[in-house]
Amino acid sequence: MFKALSNPHRLRIFKELSTRLAGQVINEPPEAIQNCQCKFAEHLDLAPSTVSHHFKELRQAGLIHMKREGKNVLFWVDDKATKALQALLTV
Repeated sequence: MFKALSNPHRLRIFKELSTRLAGQVINEPPEAIQNCQCKFAEHLDLAPSTVSHHFKELRQAGLIHMKREGKNVLFWVDDKATKALQALLTV
């Protein structure tokens, strides 16, 4: 997890997804907290292929989940991973 988050762009993506997660009601389904990666490409001013790579790395590290909907690939934070990171950092 820490290796994936060592890249500044991936850390920023994860933080933004986590912030959006924190603003949601816990009982809502994952679809309520999904975000399209194309919006992150625009927001970070990076090529879509680069953003796609960052999302892939975060997914492989178990930090986020993905779901395809038509042409879009939607992502959301794994709340268990967030809690695990919090537990490690709050010693």
